Amino acid sequence: MNKLFEESNIKNLTLPNGFVRSATWEGMAAEDGAVTPKLIATMAALAAGGVGLIISSHAYVSPEGQAGPWQLGIYKDDLLEGLKKMTAAVHAAGGRIVAQLAHAGQAAAASLSGRTPLAVSDFDGLMKSPRKGMTAADIQYIITAFADAAGRAKASGFDGVQIHAAHGYLLNQFLSPAFNRRQDEYGGSVANRARIVLDVLRAVQETVGSDFPILIKMNSQDFIENGLTLTDSVQVAELLAAVGIDAVELSGGMVGSAKLMPSRTGINSEETEAYFREEARAFKKRISVPLILVGGLRSLEVAETLMEEGVADYISMCRPFIREPGLINRWKAGDRRKSRCLSDNQCFIPGREGKGIYCVVEEREQAKKKEKRSE
Repeated sequence: MNKLFEESNIKNLTLPNGFVRSATWEGMAAEDGAVTPKLIATMAALAAGGVGLIISSHAYVSPEGQAGPWQLGIYKDDLLEGLKKMTAAVHAAGGRIVAQLAHAGQAAAASLSGRTPLAVSDFDGLMKSPRKGMTAADIQYIITAFADAAGRAKASGFDGVQIHAAHGYLLNQFLSPAFNRRQDEYGGSVANRARIVLDVLRAVQETVGSDFPILIKMNSQDFIENGLTLTDSVQVAELLAAVGIDAVELSGGMVGSAKLMPSRTGINSEETEAYFREEARAFKKRISVPLILVGGLRSLEVAETLMEEGVADYISMCRPFIREPGLINRWKAGDRRKSRCLSDNQCFIPGREGKGIYCVVEEREQAKKKEKRSE
């Protein structure tokens, strides 16, 4: 059998195959971050569609860390009831689900939270929006917020948690020299810039116990001027592995990096897929923990090659599952045609309008078919 469809384990979590749904903002949560029936149905469809591991969209761990509207929250106990319903639906459909824990830092939406965003460092030229440079007390507050959120995730029935340290959010801001100009023990060297991430990992471990899987999502590099480099990123991964991270999901880029990184649109050939594959090779040379690779994957052939060559241990996708929640079942059944996703990002337009993300192209095609049938 194809290795991608074999069972494997991340810590003590058994996964039916090697495919991961990377955390994807759905725009389907309530205004306070609560789970909605629409979000539950979306997660259940992914599980029923054969995805080996679902990673929830970035759930904000404290109110001032909210990144945008209709974002999933995990910052208060009142949200547990909905989260439990969501994990129960996924498990009933035979799936596994991990909660992604996030804080937007200075990229937070103050207009939604009514609170001043927290910045790793406050310096001229950073941005014009209001911000508060983080104190030592703020750092401890954040560490506790991540740990408490992890506890809520475990209590809600999630199968693990993923710490979000990528894409320009708070923990990535600490790792990135472009944002981190601190002069204390949390700034300067790679080890210092990674300190809060390691502190968060230890606090989460203490909260959830030794048998609960803890993953991390991190940038291979930031692709911005003076951003996190591949060399530094690999060193951070080594530090995380030494502390006991159970898997690393490798991505890259942030707001402002489009000109310096591979295009996320127009993925129309196998050569333009898996645009972080070379970075993944660098990681695999230095760490032995499972590596989950995300970034423009569309073809089963490419996924198979990456696994066979040892570039990645798991294949993670985002937009293909928006159009085809049942993609993995289709591939497993023998239909090896590539994902029908066009990588045009139109799926996020309805999300920003409060309708939740969905494939606009698929909707149009279905409408045309319905119109022809009625003629």
